[in-house]
Amino acid sequence: MDSALAYKSEREDYEIINGQAYMMARPSTNHMLIEKNVVTAFQNYLKGKRCIPFNEVDVFFNDEDNFIPDVIIVCDPDIIEDDGIHGTPDLVVEIASPSTARRDRMEKFAAYEKYGVKEYWLISPNEKRVEVYIRKDDKLILDNIYSVYRDYEWKRLTDEEKAAVCLEIKVSLYDDFYVKLEDIFEDIK
Repeated sequence: MDSALAYKSEREDYEIINGQAYMMARPSTNHMLIEKNVVTAFQNYLKGKRCIPFNEVDVFFNDEDNFIPDVIIVCDPDIIEDDGIHGTPDLVVEIASPSTARRDRMEKFAAYEKYGVKEYWLISPNEKRVEVYIRKDDKLILDNIYSVYRDYEWKRLTDEEKAAVCLEIKVSLYDDFYVKLEDIFEDIK
C-alpha cells in the first residue's frame, strides 16, 4: 500500500452514535468555509475569555456516544484533554450535509439534549439557514430560525417585515455575544 493510502486509512474519521460507528464523508468546500467562518467569529469574541472554541475535535460523552461536531464551545477547562473533550460542550454547531442531516437532526440532537448541551446550532448551507436551539427545562427548544434573504426576497418584504428580521444570532453564553449571518455565510454562493 502506498504511504498516502496508508496515511488516509489511519486518518479515517468516524463517530459512534448509540454504540454504532458511522464513517464521516469529507466535507464540501461550502461546509469548510462555513466552519471556518463560525470558528473565526467565535475566536474573535472569546479571545481572553474562559470559553474556548474548537472545530472537528473528538467529544467523548461515554463509550456509546463519541462525536466529532463541526464546531463547539467549551467553558469548563476540566473536560479538555489532549485527545479531545471528555464531557459536554456548552455550545455545539453541526453543518448539515445530505449524508449527515438526518443524524444531526435526530440521533445527535437527542444525544446533545440528553447530555446537557446548552445551545445547539444546525446550519443548512444550501438554504443559508441557521436553526438555534436553547436549553429550557432540560430540553433543547427551537429559539429561532435565521435565514439569509436573496435580494429579490428582501425587496418583497414590507418595512415592518424587514424590521422583524434578525440578522445576528444572539449566543446565549454571554450577554453581548452576537454572530452576524453575513459572517457565517461569507463567500458562500
